[in-house]
Amino acid sequence: MIRIGQRGSVSNTGSSHLDIAGNSSTSSTSNNSKHPRGRQPSDGSRLERIVRRVALALAVPALLGAAASSQADAVIASWNLKHAGWNNGKHLEQVAAVASHMDLIGLQEVMKEEVVSELEQQLEALTGDEWDSLVSHAVGRSTYTERYAYLYRDKTIAYQGGATVYLDPEDVFSREPLLATFVEKDSGRAFSAANVHIVYGDSKADRAPEIRALADIYDLMKEISPATPAIIMGDFNMAPDEPAWGGLRTLGLRPLITEGATTLSKTDGRYASLYDNIWYVPSEWPSASGEVFRFPDYLGISHEAARADVSDHAPIYLSVTGETLALLPLDGGQPQAAGIEVASRASNASSSASQTCIDLNTANADQLDRLPNIGPARAADIIRQRPWSSSGQLTRISGIGKGTLSEIVASGMLCS
Repeated sequence: MIRIGQRGSVSNTGSSHLDIAGNSSTSSTSNNSKHPRGRQPSDGSRLERIVRRVALALAVPALLGAAASSQADAVIASWNLKHAGWNNGKHLEQVAAVASHMDLIGLQEVMKEEVVSELEQQLEALTGDEWDSLVSHAVGRSTYTERYAYLYRDKTIAYQGGATVYLDPEDVFSREPLLATFVEKDSGRAFSAANVHIVYGDSKADRAPEIRALADIYDLMKEISPATPAIIMGDFNMAPDEPAWGGLRTLGLRPLITEGATTLSKTDGRYASLYDNIWYVPSEWPSASGEVFRFPDYLGISHEAARADVSDHAPIYLSVTGETLALLPLDGGQPQAAGIEVASRASNASSSASQTCIDLNTANADQLDRLPNIGPARAADIIRQRPWSSSGQLTRISGIGKGTLSEIVASGMLCS
């Protein structure tokens, strides 16, 4: 394992993936450290930001030559894997079957770094290609933390340098984004990426400061490498048409996905919210196109099985050249369209998957954890505060407000 520690120290323990650790200052919960808009640091913070930018610039190797006129047919994706690494029965072989269509994948909600190594091995066995990865140290406030990761196919994508967790001097982010620079090997074209998971909170007002502060991150990426295209990918917990995105739009960025939704409802074929996206400057990616990869249809499983065994988010992907994604055969059969329901396989999966709803008064901790935004601590609180007469009483649990409650109810997973 190559570990990039504080102040750029590097150690190598021989693993096939990189672990970026200790690059972020400890998050503070002091309200005095936050600016309400996340965009106007104090003079002292400006000096701190300058020092940070110089240090990060020194960590980024010189870029390859000017971008080639032709672009490689690379596929860049973002996927929230919902508590990957917890003991929740995640089917990594199904995750790998979907991820094998991509060349670079930014992952959110990685709970243990070991799951990235396991997924890497699954991808290598499935594709016959070598894969590598970058994994951040745990980020987050209080007892809940998660990691970011990048998985990439060696023959198509190379890690160029500059991997760091954003230092966030204003302490705006609950989970500071992971930045890194990559290169498309065929074209020699470098690009920077920021991997983000915006806090959900109780309402849009809780998410807006982090969304606005993404403009600072884009500014930082462009100050370090002005000529290098930059993208911001992740689970933003906010639709792309909300006013909070005004700062990024002013800088010329646009969302890759503008229609449809990416979060899975309990009902097969239905998606709830457009939270996952890639923000990019269209002129920097003139041929690019993007789609939502509706993996339940591709795998032939029900939404309930997909949410339990894979994720409650669908990955989204950017095709650099705008070519249609060629779906790979599954289990020796013909590839299935990722946006079209496969009736026979979905029917079989539905009959074999558990159809039991989640009862607040009888479900165990693992079952409760399947509900949106319910982790181990809240699951334990739900069990401790039984009995429950209605889902509306969940607001008694610390951290569950009206917004979170609405998401839980909208999931359709609770017993009526």
